[in-house]
Amino acid sequence: MQNETKARIEQITSPAGHPVAVLRFEGDIASTSKEAVLGTYQTLPKDSAKLVLLDFSKVEYINSSGIALVIQMLIEASNAGQKVFVFGLSPHFIKVFTMVGITKYAGLFQGESDALAAL
Repeated sequence: MQNETKARIEQITSPAGHPVAVLRFEGDIASTSKEAVLGTYQTLPKDSAKLVLLDFSKVEYINSSGIALVIQMLIEASNAGQKVFVFGLSPHFIKVFTMVGITKYAGLFQGESDALAAL
């Protein structure tokens, strides 16, 4: 049984003093997660949210439909001129994200502090 996808946005400041939007996901990411993933992302103000972190540390499972949603979100971010970093993925999903080409759109990091340091 799939765990419901939850998403929330936090506004933080990078070590360099830049505003950063953090999308924190929780549960499973699948085809039923469109509103939580894309809907939450699309509420970000594109003109001011130029730095975006995606937190997958509380995501238990991502299926192929969920990966497609993440890719769609990253393409939208790229088209909006946003810089996106991802953290909190298991080693398995780091490998999967790399294989499907997500690294063309986002940097992958172990933890939040690593991602923030790279901004």
